[in-house]
Amino acid sequence: MRDLAAGLGYLAKGQRWVARHGRWWAFGMIPALITLAGYVVALFLLGGWAGDIAAWATPFADHWTSFWQDLLRTTLAALVFVGGLLLSVLTFTAVTLLVGQPFYEELCEKVDETEGGAPTPPDVPLWRELVVAARDSLFVLVRAGGFGVLLFAAGFIPVVGQTVVPVLGFLVSGFFLTLELTSVALQRRGVPQRERLRLLRGRLGLAFGFGVPLVLGFLVPLVTVVAMPGAVAGATLLARDLVPVEEEPGTDEEPEEGESPDPAAVPDVPDVPEYRAQQPAAANPYAGNPYPDNPYAKDSYSGAPQPTEPNPYRSA
Repeated sequence: MRDLAAGLGYLAKGQRWVARHGRWWAFGMIPALITLAGYVVALFLLGGWAGDIAAWATPFADHWTSFWQDLLRTTLAALVFVGGLLLSVLTFTAVTLLVGQPFYEELCEKVDETEGGAPTPPDVPLWRELVVAARDSLFVLVRAGGFGVLLFAAGFIPVVGQTVVPVLGFLVSGFFLTLELTSVALQRRGVPQRERLRLLRGRLGLAFGFGVPLVLGFLVPLVTVVAMPGAVAGATLLARDLVPVEEEPGTDEEPEEGESPDPAAVPDVPDVPEYRAQQPAAANPYAGNPYPDNPYAKDSYSGAPQPTEPNPYRSA
């Protein structure tokens, strides 16, 4: 229960963060608006074609009485539309994150900066980040789709399909929604996709507390757009809890202008004597002959006394 409450708390903290930073809130809504427009058009077309899809999928009911035929095809058309709606909920975040990768990368970086302990992101080009994000999103969608098929089949079980299955559907959707939203912040921390999955499986309460309220809120299209920036900010705060970043020594920020530095944080530096600028040397007084009257200045041996005996080691 503590993790469940903590997950809900991170969701609230993320919304408060974007409320305090209005410019980033508007900035983070741009990808959600683009994606929402595409999904609204797709769901509108699906709603119009759901009856035709149901009729195409049940040719065996062409000779049934109109009551049973309409009941079967109306039910199937409703299931097709609900399935498309559930798929849109599961894929909306993935597509929005893929479309808004540069936007949410900046948003996560700003949240990390304001909270302290920002990680150093991997030095990879933008196209590489998009490829990794698309691959990770496909990984999540395949797993979520597998659960969706199982839950869809279990929905036909009497009683269980109307009580247990919807609850499981919201829990599964909330888990994978949390996995998608935390992917941007965890990717900045160099955590691979499978490790992210393992981290959230170990904190299911945290994932459910964060993701399930978002799934319920994202059923309303306008809430999706408004809450998406705060959801990304809250997911960044949640990722900071999952993978804390330790500040490296010597990376403390410099004090702002007018603020005195902390004496304990300043390393001891030995005093270095100050030297004046070097001046050109004066003329060398010894450059010339300092003894002009010295008779030995030219030849120091010219006036020396000569030996009386000849030197046997001196050639004549």
